[in-house]
Amino acid sequence: MSTSSHSSRLSVCSWSLQPDSPSDLFSALDAIGIRRVQLALDPLREQADIWGHFGVEAAQRGVSIVSGMFGMVGEDYSTLESIKATGGVVPDGTWEENWQNIQGVADIAASLGLDLVTFHAGFLPHEEGDPDFSKLFTRVLRIANLFAKYDIHLAFETGQETAETLKSFLIKLGHPLVGVNFDPANMLLYDKGDPIAALRTLAPWLKQCHIKDAVRATTPGSWGNEVPVGTGEVDWKAFFETLDGLGYTGDLCIEREAGDQRVLDIISAKDYVAGLV
Repeated sequence: MSTSSHSSRLSVCSWSLQPDSPSDLFSALDAIGIRRVQLALDPLREQADIWGHFGVEAAQRGVSIVSGMFGMVGEDYSTLESIKATGGVVPDGTWEENWQNIQGVADIAASLGLDLVTFHAGFLPHEEGDPDFSKLFTRVLRIANLFAKYDIHLAFETGQETAETLKSFLIKLGHPLVGVNFDPANMLLYDKGDPIAALRTLAPWLKQCHIKDAVRATTPGSWGNEVPVGTGEVDWKAFFETLDGLGYTGDLCIEREAGDQRVLDIISAKDYVAGLV
């Protein structure tokens, strides 16, 4: 296992740092010691006066943007049931607003020269006969074709469904530019299977990975808990050995969405990856 190769491919998810401005983000990246970022694109769309020149500023600072991410309006992550009802492109009540926002995000991603953008599609139905299946399929295909106009790849975040369900959906979608952003912790947080087995199942569609850790919930139907990398249930040695065995050489983006010491936790994750043998 080449830890130097892994370390050189690390980046930081910008939203983990909760920055109010580009200068906040650059300061945090300086403290962490990583000059690569997966960038939340919605702030550039919503606050152009603050974030509109981020690409130029990043280039001047020597910070590279490895990929982008966008979210959806109206999502409620308070419980598994609430996010199932409100997440991604499934709800009809927020679809038109989301579609308008996504078109703006695609323009921004293209202007930054990105070749990959990730998002949560929402809970994919297990069966094609589910009434939500054709609706979700049509909307996802519409989004994929939009980004394809700019030659930008699109990746689903993993975890809200089993790897087999996502695999079946991707096969049916059959879109050459659509794949997965694999997050091993999400498999645990949503209790959707073993992360390493899921990684092998989704390997043909692997476009990017998140470095995040978690423990499963002890109560079925409730959230698991996100924890600092190396202290949870992800088998990181097996994770990186599997990636190496697959010949994966893409980006590894550290994501931290819990706790009040994000910078320190991301530094710890960086050091943990560097220390793996």
